[in-house]
Formats: sequence, structure tokens, C-alpha cells
Amino acid sequence: MLRGKAGIGPRNLLEVSLSRRCSSTLVTLPSIRAIAKISRVRALVLILVLLPALPAAADVIHLKNGRSIWADEVRVSKDRVEYDLGEDSYAIPRSSVDHIDSGGVRPARAGSSGSDAPDIIPVAPSFDHEADVALKVIRNGAVDADALASLSQASNPEIAATAYFLAGRQESDQGNFPVAKHYYESALRYQPDNSTLLIYYAATLLRTGHAAEALPFALHAVSVAPDSPDAYAMLGYVQFATDHTPEAIRSWKKSLSLRPDATVKEYLAKAERELNAESDFSQRESRHFNLHFEGKDTSETFRRDLLATLDSQYDDLVRDLGYAPRNNIAVILYTQQAFFDVTRAPSWTGALNDGKLRIPISGVTSVTPQLARVLKHELTHSFVAEMSANRCPTWLNEGVAEMEEGKSSASSGHQLTQLFATGNEIPFNMLEGSFMSFSAPEAIVAYAESLAAAEYIRDAYGMTEFMRILELLSQGSSSEAALRTTTHSSYNQFQDEMTHWLKEKYSE
Repeated sequence: MLRGKAGIGPRNLLEVSLSRRCSSTLVTLPSIRAIAKISRVRALVLILVLLPALPAAADVIHLKNGRSIWADEVRVSKDRVEYDLGEDSYAIPRSSVDHIDSGGVRPARAGSSGSDAPDIIPVAPSFDHEADVALKVIRNGAVDADALASLSQASNPEIAATAYFLAGRQESDQGNFPVAKHYYESALRYQPDNSTLLIYYAATLLRTGHAAEALPFALHAVSVAPDSPDAYAMLGYVQFATDHTPEAIRSWKKSLSLRPDATVKEYLAKAERELNAESDFSQRESRHFNLHFEGKDTSETFRRDLLATLDSQYDDLVRDLGYAPRNNIAVILYTQQAFFDVTRAPSWTGALNDGKLRIPISGVTSVTPQLARVLKHELTHSFVAEMSANRCPTWLNEGVAEMEEGKSSASSGHQLTQLFATGNEIPFNMLEGSFMSFSAPEAIVAYAESLAAAEYIRDAYGMTEFMRILELLSQGSSSEAALRTTTHSSYNQFQDEMTHWLKEKYSE
């Protein structure tokens, strides 16, 4: 997917009781990754990665579990430690904090919401008048529409293309990819052979679910800039996303021959693992899916039934979410060992959606109810990823997927009520990123909280608010800002509302 690891399902979540695991979580808070809002980033050639902001003075909250949270400002109250990241405010139980240091230098890191994709180097702009035009087009951190319109009417096509490029990059920096896409299209009308524009536009198409449409632009970028490692890297990302793994490998190898790059090398290694595992695989297509499988491990009846199940679930999700993905979705059936060899996922993982549905099926010979639930869960992630431009926080992504597969928080309701009532829940701002680093017990609690939160939003505000949240995320809103707009609640308020809702619903 180049969508990170948001689409992971815990392998033993159905079998392991939350009540058996919850006590250890009360003693040791889960492993977490602080989610920092990046105030200023540059546009990237990869769909899911944001570059780190320059290091700045910050406060660091040291947790008792050994993790750290970097914050712009920290406030300590009786029971909680509150902290600010950009425009958003968060809180964690004071009991989980060891100590707080002030005036540190924030380490550079990726800031893409919900994505584990590593950083990459952006394409160097190829515009002669960028600095001069930027002063006119970008004012107070926003696009000046009047100045943009004036420059676009100038007789110099390079000036007009530069203006639209800068407007697009500004919107990309803010996470508003639909608007950025429009500006890049305008820029390309003036300079259709500019490799920088082609690369940025292909990346934006990829980010917004137009992978197939991105391919000709990525190919054109390579043709007009045959010595550009960035053009070949972008082409590889597009080819990989459109299920052309051998072609992606060739493009990435060419990119690396032109310039060493750790990120390209990492994706190349993953693609080569995938290709090696699928060397004897066959392929079959349906209305919406490309199925990859090893013939000796699956029967024709099983493959036919699996595709029919997926097609039916696809239609269900279109009705539920009011949206249909634009491209066919790759589904790969693995043996258990091959699954972990390719994905390098934690041992508790039962399936994964990283842009492709990767399903281990060892010992499964028919579409059982449990397999059907796994398929529905992972397929939901494909819908959510496109609807949010891959910016959905993991807790909401997983919560919606669990609801769609038919789960209910009833089985864990009493334990969740106790967690929230005692302030020992995992704060939702700490569930924005991947669950990959969690242990199995921690993942169980994270998934349980995610499901309960999704159910609360559905019950209190309706499914239409889910779609509204995803739309706002795709337009660049932070997770908490989107929550404020739809539910009128900050994360702190949302957790308080969840505490009250759980108590009413599950207290005896």
C-alpha cells in the first residue's frame, strides 16, 4: 500500500479473552509512539510519507514504560498530564509519567498519520522563478487565490506553472491532496513535460486512490528525465501499487543505480520478498479483485468462493460507506510461513492490508465464517484508506473495520468500563499510529478500545459522521480537528464521553 500497516488484524483476538489480559495492561502501559503534528513539511515523491520538521525546542514527557512523548507545551494537573502538539491538545494519566524535561531538541521523524513508511528525499523543484513567485502565491501559510489567478493569466507559461506548482505543494504540505491534485493539473497544462510536476502529480494521484491513472504520468516522467532517480522511484511506487511487482523491482533497481537511497532499498527488498514468495503463484481476476494464489494449496472451488465472498463484501461496503475504490484490489493467499516472511509482521497478526490484502490460509480449504470476517475486516481498510487519503488514525480505521466484520464490544465492555473509569485506557491520541509495536496483550486492548470508540460514534452521531471525518482527514484536518468538527469534542472530551457511554452501557 504504501499505506503503512494500519490494516493489521490480531490473530488471537477472537480466542484470547480481554479479561485475562487486561490486568497486565493496568500495571504496564502499552508501548506507544507519540504522534507529532508537523507544522511545516515539504511535498514528497512517496504517497504516504511526510518529511520531519526542523528540530525545535520542546518538552519531553518520559513515561514509566520507557517511551517518550515530545510536546510543544506541557501542563500538569492532579490526575493528568496535558500537552500540546501544534493546534491539538492531548492528555495522559499522570500515573504513567516518570518525569518531564524541558528545552530539549525534538528528534527528526516522520509525521504521516497512521503510517510506518520511512522518510524519503523530496524531488528538487526545477523552476527558475520559484522564490519570487512563492512570495506572491503563498501568504501567511496559505495560497493567495487572487495572486494565483493573476499569475496564471501572465504570458509566461513557466511563471504560471510555477505558481500552480507552489499552490499544489502548499496544499500537499497541509495534507489537502484533492485540492493539491487540482493545482498540479493546472500546472501541467502549462508545462506538460516538467518532470517535477509529473512526479508530484503521480504521487498525489497515488495518494488519492488513482493509482492506475498515475501510471502514464510516472512513465512520462521517466521518459523526459531518464537520469532522474526520483522519477524511477516514483514509477516503482506506482507500479507496486497497481500490482506490477516485477516492473516495480526493475524501476527501483534503476533508481538505486542512479543514486543510493535507503527508502527505495527498503521497498525493493520488500518487493523482492513478495516476488520470491509468489514465484509459483497463479492469478485470477473478478470484478474488483486480482487474486494471487499457489495452485497446490487452494482448490478451484475455494478460489471461486473466496472471490465471490469478496465481491459480495465489496458491494456491502459500497452501501455502508457510500464509496467505491477506483482500482482493483490485490489479494494474496499465503502459507503461514510465507506470510510472515513477506510482511515481517508481529506474531499476533492474522492478516494484513498494506495496499494489498495479504491473507495466511494454511489449513483452510473453504470460506469459513472466520475467514469471511477476516476478509471483510481487511477489505474495509482499502475503502477507508482511499476515503481518507491514507490519513485515518489507526483507532478509527480498526474500529470501523471491526464493526464491518460484525464484532461487538459487548464481550469486553465490562473490562473497558473499568479501564476508562480508572483512567488506565490507552489515550486515543496514542492510538493514531500503527499497532505494530504492540505486544499481543497490548494489541487486544488497543483493538477493543478502537471498536468501542467506533460503536460510540455510530450510536451517538450516525454513520454519516464517519464519512464526514474521513472527508475532513482527506482535506488535511488532523485527527482531533476532524473529531471536533463532527462530534464537537477534543480527544479529552471524547474520552470522557466514552467513559460515560461505557458506564451506561455495560455497568451492572
